[in-house]
Amino acid sequence: MNRRHFLSCGPLAAASVYGGIPLLAASSRIQLPTADAVHVGGSRRIDIGGGHWVWTKKVGSGDIKVLLLHGGPGADHQYFEGFEDFLPLNGIEFYYYDQLDSTNSQKPDDPALWTIERYTDEVEAVRRSLGLDQFYLLGHSWGGLLAIEYGLKFQQHLKGLVISNMTASTASFVRHVRKIRSRFPADIRARLEHYENANRTDDPAYQELLFNKLYKVFICRLDPWPDPVQRSLGGWNQHVYRVLQGRSEFEATGRMKGWDRWADLRTIKVRALTMGARYDEMDPEDMRRMATLMPRGEAWISETGSHFAMYDDQQNYFRALLNFLKT
Repeated sequence: MNRRHFLSCGPLAAASVYGGIPLLAASSRIQLPTADAVHVGGSRRIDIGGGHWVWTKKVGSGDIKVLLLHGGPGADHQYFEGFEDFLPLNGIEFYYYDQLDSTNSQKPDDPALWTIERYTDEVEAVRRSLGLDQFYLLGHSWGGLLAIEYGLKFQQHLKGLVISNMTASTASFVRHVRKIRSRFPADIRARLEHYENANRTDDPAYQELLFNKLYKVFICRLDPWPDPVQRSLGGWNQHVYRVLQGRSEFEATGRMKGWDRWADLRTIKVRALTMGARYDEMDPEDMRRMATLMPRGEAWISETGSHFAMYDDQQNYFRALLNFLKT
């Protein structure tokens, strides 16, 4: 067999075509990112000081940049995954970020680190490492508390602030959720009190009562819950939650107790959007009031949604958000 015949029959010949198309021609249709770095789909670990790190991920590309702050405390970024179908489509670049001791980030499990002040400084460390400036910060629930704190301390870096489904004080939140509880049937209230008086709020029966009477109506009204919500809350770090919030949504006995920024909202000068919902466990009237107290504030309230209006009133939620981001 001569060399020419070998090449025409051997593995090199087989490798030179793909689906009947010469590989050189096929290769001209392939696009690759630059070869000057290892590509990881936008994921990064960020040093936040003290020997600790948190996980972030960039999604999409655009001149408008948004950093997302998840709730809980102790949940994670996953319930924001619905944003992927709306923000990149509109040329908006956004960043996921799991707070310390949440799913993808480091878990030192040190309660001394679980303070409002340290988490606020953590957000600034993330911003600095990502190189964000004149960006939008969106905080949902507990993340909305952090967004307010960040806006008060570091607003020179913000182009705008979105406070989603969070009021301006812990007392306001507890007052409204207890009002919701007062409308439960008497037997349900008695059963809740039974477990609370016995300090058994982690009992599955108590959690089932919460889910059926509070979460299914005032957290997310879809049945079943969207997969990102289920995964995020399924991995919720309850230790962080109890240290900061308390035993349940009905009380604030942790480090969030006494938190109140109503009088300080007037000092937030950047454009601000508050987002709430008729069936939220946060009082929608608080969202409206907050918008009037911030000099450049505006409010959007869902008439059919709940705490996760980003899912159970999705089209209207994102229409309002995108109008704010693109104005």
